[in-house]
Amino acid sequence: MTPEQHIDAAEALWQAEVSGQQIGLLSLQYPGMTMDDAYAVQAALIDRRKAAGRKVVGWKIGLTSKAMQQALNIDIPDSGVLMDDMLFDTGGVIPKGRFIQPRIEAEIAFVMKAPLAGATVTREDVIAATDYVAPSLEILDTRILRADPATGKPRIITDTISDNAANAGLVLGTERHAIDAQDLRWAGAIVSKNGEVEETGLGAGVLNDPVQGIVWLARRMEQYGQRIEAGQVILSGSFIRPVEATPGSLIEADFGPFGQVSIRFD
Repeated sequence: MTPEQHIDAAEALWQAEVSGQQIGLLSLQYPGMTMDDAYAVQAALIDRRKAAGRKVVGWKIGLTSKAMQQALNIDIPDSGVLMDDMLFDTGGVIPKGRFIQPRIEAEIAFVMKAPLAGATVTREDVIAATDYVAPSLEILDTRILRADPATGKPRIITDTISDNAANAGLVLGTERHAIDAQDLRWAGAIVSKNGEVEETGLGAGVLNDPVQGIVWLARRMEQYGQRIEAGQVILSGSFIRPVEATPGSLIEADFGPFGQVSIRFD
């Protein structure tokens, strides 16, 4: 793809978000699209969002579990950017029409107290740079169709990355924990929809250790001249399959001693 095509694709995604009307698969429109192209489209989309007054507040890591990787036939995670208009209070309500096809994932959020960057970042570096960890929900949405209506071809990793790794929102719990207060592999959640359990999972589902998700992100960002900044929120990756957030649904995640998070959709 050319730089002009990166910008064109990003503008199409932006218009899809504004209008609520999904676009076709970019992987079909640009059949030679690479992952580098996809991240370039994502960067152009974030620039477009910044031009509209949004500010970067963190990063999200996706496709960290085996189940989600197998669903998209890939073997590596992806990442996207969190912005200030994506933040929602736990216990809050999402207005009707705010998203197109929202889904929910449970994750452990890392809030950073120091910058983190470089191809040699280690687990110890992540621990030293983390202020605290907290329970969270990620709201996923897709500005791209999940499958091409004519061929049935599903979206692939380049579509997902271009679409800001399908990120749309973040619900951060109020509880704060020192990163070394417990083994995060055993921090998990029971996720319910309208009072019925939909999914359960443990932090170990994220690359065997959520800290490793942050290691992966910092190293990947080095390729594009980026870094994690102090004060940013990092979603380390979901340890459950996405739960459809249909209109009128209440999504609750019970992390036990780690905390609780909930959000309602009008």
